[in-house]
Amino acid sequence: MPEMHLPVLLEEVITWLAPRDGGVYVDGNLGLGGHATAILESSRPDGILVGFEWDAAALEKAKKRLAHFGKRVHFVHRSFTTLKETLAELGLPEVDGVLLDLGLSSFQLDASGRGFSFRGNEPLDMRMDERGSRTAADVLNEMPREELADIFFYFGEERQARRIAAAIVEQRTRAPLTTTDQLVRIVERAVPKRFHPKKIHVATRVFQALRIAVNREMENLAQVLNDAPGVLAPGGRLCAISFHSLEDRLVKKAFEQNPALEVLTRKPVIPGEAECKRNPRARSAKLRVAAMKQEHTVQ
Repeated sequence: MPEMHLPVLLEEVITWLAPRDGGVYVDGNLGLGGHATAILESSRPDGILVGFEWDAAALEKAKKRLAHFGKRVHFVHRSFTTLKETLAELGLPEVDGVLLDLGLSSFQLDASGRGFSFRGNEPLDMRMDERGSRTAADVLNEMPREELADIFFYFGEERQARRIAAAIVEQRTRAPLTTTDQLVRIVERAVPKRFHPKKIHVATRVFQALRIAVNREMENLAQVLNDAPGVLAPGGRLCAISFHSLEDRLVKKAFEQNPALEVLTRKPVIPGEAECKRNPRARSAKLRVAAMKQEHTVQ
């Protein structure tokens, strides 16, 4: 049975990206190929898509899903931080649109077995690219308490960061942390009941922060937001879907401060009630869109 996959803000992405026949598009986070399928369908018969995915298992599933599009798809087992060099290698110096969907796929959360979710009990890995050397367990077992607290506070906006970091350090003096269940139990005990959030699990922000740190997600996002305008053709569009405030602020700032870009969405586009009911993971999504001004050319 194929993994359930519901691409977020799909209709809105296609509307704003406006794929056309003969256009060249980049999906910076291919995942299981949901957005990519719609982009390729909308750019028939000759539109081209370059799909970046650094999760090898997800990439293999996307290849099977998109196989019928043949040579119209270029699959790239790399992070989107290699955008400029990869497009140059492919002989595609400029593109008509770039999509960045910064969320995890259903496969990564539910079936990868790498500890992205606090549900179940999995190894504390959290590497999007398993070629990377540092796992979540490495971070938790080796990083000083103050640095752990900073990760939870800045990347997870977790107000109980110091309590949680202290509990982790205390625990690892007895035995190293190796599983998600261990981490969940530590967070549950460390945070006083009166501070447990009502709408999300108490460990949600810690898991988010740890994943961001392991994969250097904020640094990578800053780099691609800097590089992407340099590959856009005049009028080409850059669409970014973020899932937490740190990402959204970074996207908003990058769009507003780049004189080559025209911001098309003064306020972020958010999912409607029907989509949130169909796919609860969409509820925090925010889509922002900018276009390369016509007087600018690719550098």
